[in-house]
Amino acid sequence: MSNVKWGTPQSLRALLCDLVSWQSRTLTDGELEFAYLVKSKLMELDYFKENPSYTALHDAGLGRNVVTALYKNPDVAETIVLISHFDTVHTEEYGDLEPLAFQPEELTKILKDRSDELPEEARIDIESGNYLFGRGTMDMKTGLALQMALIEKASIEKWPINLLLVTVPDEEVNSAGMRAAVPELVRLRKEHQLTYKLFLNSEPTFSQEPGDPNYYIYSGTIGKIMPAVLFYGKETHVGEPMSGMTANFMASFLTQHMEWNPLFRESDLGENTPLPVSLQQKDLKMEYSTQTPYRAAALYNVFLMKRSAAEVMDIFTKVAWKTAKACNEAYLQICESEGVRPVGKVNVLRYEELLQHAEKKLGGEAISKIKSNALANANWDDREKSIRIVDSLMIQCQELGPTMVLLYAPPYYPAVNTSKDPLVIKAIDLMKKTGIEQFNLEVNQIHYFNGICDLSYVSYEDEAEGWTTFEKNTPVWGDTYSIPFAEMKQLQAPVLNVGPFGKDAHKRTERLHIESAFVQLPVMLETLVRSLFAEIVPYSDKRQIS
Repeated sequence: MSNVKWGTPQSLRALLCDLVSWQSRTLTDGELEFAYLVKSKLMELDYFKENPSYTALHDAGLGRNVVTALYKNPDVAETIVLISHFDTVHTEEYGDLEPLAFQPEELTKILKDRSDELPEEARIDIESGNYLFGRGTMDMKTGLALQMALIEKASIEKWPINLLLVTVPDEEVNSAGMRAAVPELVRLRKEHQLTYKLFLNSEPTFSQEPGDPNYYIYSGTIGKIMPAVLFYGKETHVGEPMSGMTANFMASFLTQHMEWNPLFRESDLGENTPLPVSLQQKDLKMEYSTQTPYRAAALYNVFLMKRSAAEVMDIFTKVAWKTAKACNEAYLQICESEGVRPVGKVNVLRYEELLQHAEKKLGGEAISKIKSNALANANWDDREKSIRIVDSLMIQCQELGPTMVLLYAPPYYPAVNTSKDPLVIKAIDLMKKTGIEQFNLEVNQIHYFNGICDLSYVSYEDEAEGWTTFEKNTPVWGDTYSIPFAEMKQLQAPVLNVGPFGKDAHKRTERLHIESAFVQLPVMLETLVRSLFAEIVPYSDKRQIS
């Protein structure tokens, strides 16, 4: 074992610091470069020197790449897919320490000298010497480092199982990396005659509440979808306010009905989704004027466990109609008290209904031009482009107003849960036993990972094809955003997330528990993988059986 590069806590920590130092904030040049750097690092291993074609880059759009690395035992088909992401959120919150955000050893030393600036819990942790601070230490380059070490050891010891490492960009924004990886997983399975036995992620443990010290592993991941709405009212001059209807007036009603609405809450296996909240609400005026804001937009976050996109849209539509009724009643009362005629009655439309109306009125060529103009704006992300497409259509179809146009804005993360799978049940029991016996560590199971992760794009099940509602009501679908639902349904294997303990992901005080990452997790992950050896039938034995 003398030729093992990452087989000790010290070498694993050094590997992590290398990975963190390669700045890979989402949508920066660092994210583009990281894939090449990690592939080069993997090529230092003897196995990939001998099998260079087993590690590769795969296009994920905008110059980004997914990295895959396959350790293949020639005698078996069973394969564990090791999933991670390498992009991180940005670092402005570090202030004058931002240049050190990607230098964990240096940052930790300086923060210890300035511990009086930290929140109490972070101050206690840094003074304990048990934590390593820095952007990406917890979320989630330690997971990638652990998986790289695992594949190295498997290749040296020739483990009787295949390991396919898949590390992706863009998890923090749109999961473009994982969505690009899904067709590659289907292709690699066929090319190498693999059988996917488990999708294993190593996202870190997320606390269930502030100050939660418990260690968790996860047998599924929560879903997320983003219902959105364009409010289209009637413009007027502020001197004649009753001659129009502001979009802000309409928006105020719907947001009150959406925020914390228990109709969107789901419960499963004793766990609940967080309540919905608004992520954005704004009018679409580009400059100040005395014309009233007659167009506005809002985005709402809804978490999922069992519901499909179709079911959420049905609930959203019902809430919108209830809101429209309340809005119209309040508006009519004002009109009566002011002695004026109403300018209209607030309606509710889904985007697919607006599109059908616009196609009849404007024709396909005009609609294509409207979409192209919005999609060509490099300053707008997929959410803004979605809103602007609907806005442009409504400007050409004002006869439909005042109205609320309901749509979906990216991203969409389907929920996945395999808690009842026999392999997962055995694996969790093993992790609990290993944690207690080896480290006196209590391992707790959570059925839905609450941090949102790329496991959403495997083991997909939707017999009613509710995802078609998402396609029909997402304005940028098929242009700048898509989800490979058909391929996802082909990747049927249980999911599990076993990762290190840390705190404060996406905060200035993001930190990693050193013993968890470099002592406990290497043992736990190796124990988990080795436990699957006994269930594998070699190719030679299969031929005898057949």
